[in-house]
Amino acid sequence: MDPTTSSTYVYGRSAANDHLEDWDLLPSVSAGSLSQEVCSEDQGTEEKSKFKSRLVSAWNSVKYGWSLKQKSKFNKSSPLFMLGKTYNLKDDGDKERFRRSFASFLWLTYRRGFPQLPGSSLTTDSGWGCVLRTGQMLLAQGLLIHLMPPGWTWSLRYCAVKDDLDLLQPADSAECEWMAEEGRNRRGRKLSVGSLLDRPTEGTHRRVVSWFADHPAAPFGIHNLVELGKSSGKKAGDWYGPSIVAHILKKAVMSSVDLPNLVVYVAQDCTVYLQDVRRLCERPHPHGWKSVIVLVPVRLGGQELNPSYIACVKKLLMLQSCIGIIGGKPKHSLFFVGFQDDHLLYLDPHYCQPTVNIRKDNFALESFHCKYPRKMAISRMDPSCTIGFYAEGQNEFECMCAVVNEAVSTSAETYPMFIFSEEKRRDVEEESIPRTNSITYIQRNNELNDEDSNSVDEFVLI
Repeated sequence: MDPTTSSTYVYGRSAANDHLEDWDLLPSVSAGSLSQEVCSEDQGTEEKSKFKSRLVSAWNSVKYGWSLKQKSKFNKSSPLFMLGKTYNLKDDGDKERFRRSFASFLWLTYRRGFPQLPGSSLTTDSGWGCVLRTGQMLLAQGLLIHLMPPGWTWSLRYCAVKDDLDLLQPADSAECEWMAEEGRNRRGRKLSVGSLLDRPTEGTHRRVVSWFADHPAAPFGIHNLVELGKSSGKKAGDWYGPSIVAHILKKAVMSSVDLPNLVVYVAQDCTVYLQDVRRLCERPHPHGWKSVIVLVPVRLGGQELNPSYIACVKKLLMLQSCIGIIGGKPKHSLFFVGFQDDHLLYLDPHYCQPTVNIRKDNFALESFHCKYPRKMAISRMDPSCTIGFYAEGQNEFECMCAVVNEAVSTSAETYPMFIFSEEKRRDVEEESIPRTNSITYIQRNNELNDEDSNSVDEFVLI
């Protein structure tokens, strides 16, 4: 979906009395000048490819991220839900907490000027990499929950503007103001960048950002994701579906040496096979279970979202175990993190920004965080999407299964979005795994496909 065409955007109009003040939705970086690339000795086809890449990047910057003033309005009278939390925008404290929480998501967008992608001369993913970017954001949210303390938010400082809720700036300069953790007490203390980086949470935050860098060495960067996508018949410049991206993320985490205590499970045929998840998570005593990110690719209707599933989508975004949904419109993927009334909140990857050199000391973090929430009508959501969940341990996993199963179990005339089964996939080797819970799950038997086949982006229509 091209967000600029959505009816939920208002251009240059003042807010009505029953709406929250307008929050301008400007891209963090203007799509003006393109960075110069060093030409190789071969001045033939490679130079033409680079020139074409720059043109494509410029065009997509105009199409998705030029500095067109856009505004999104939020109803003060309705609660806002975002990944298990509820915000009352009439309350200044809740409004502040919402802005801080939203700005804490990692915002991963199109980039330009990075090293050439494997098997191509492309130095940008502008125009084709949006699903990979939303997949990165989904994984990044799971990693932040996995590695950061509960309730963590990115440190922010207030700008000296007439309304300090109009804009929040990152605490990323040589002199920054550390906000009080809670409440409206805004008395801060000065910290240098060095002392800020000494804080364990900020060091971990930067480390997570570096894992998604646009560099071949980054475990979850676009270079590695493109390389892992080759086994599914994809290459740089192709469009990646949300299901294929789920499998790519699973492979990326599996091959990473930085996350030995985390696994990713991808549901098959809209079914979460519980024995398979337990087999992945179990470890010898005394360490207990590994944490798990569960990714569920689904197709919720034909060409349009089945209206009966709209309530289910909302229920899932109200769960603390949910880490977001990637979807949007065909070839225009968005990262959904919440909703208000009948509109979804999302982060948009369609801004082409210059590549950040994360090897530089104290590299800037501004372009990795979005300060302006955006929304779209939930009825415009494409039925093809991937839903993510996170569970820290065994007890959390069993509780997650219970609450998610309740959320997706709709009325008798509508089939659930996806199901949980105590069985294991037929192509998984038989092994004895005890059933540790007494939850009753919906079960179904159908033909199963190999998860690493080229058909992983095909969905079961429900």
